[in-house]
Amino acid sequence: MPTDVFSVLANPVRRKLLETLRDGPRSTGELAGLFELGRPAVSEHLAVLRNAGLMREEPRGRNRFYHLQAARLAEVGEWLHPFEHYWNQRLDALADLLDEEEEDKS
Repeated sequence: MPTDVFSVLANPVRRKLLETLRDGPRSTGELAGLFELGRPAVSEHLAVLRNAGLMREEPRGRNRFYHLQAARLAEVGEWLHPFEHYWNQRLDALADLLDEEEEDKS
């Protein structure tokens, strides 16, 4: 049974880990250094992300490197898509209001 991607992303540590991996693979030590958490706690978050299919682990000698696998994030994009129309309308209305205020000043 796949892990719910929304539940995984609810944790700020896991979101930060994913954001960091956007720039490329990172070692466990590099990722653990981003937080004031013990390495075992960071490893648990990495395991959750790996089990959710949001990252993969690559062993290199004694080290492990983690790579972003963003395909599962499409679920989030699909869920957010209907809200884009709402925000686009709101931003268009704001732009119209600002244009009107600028015309009134002229």
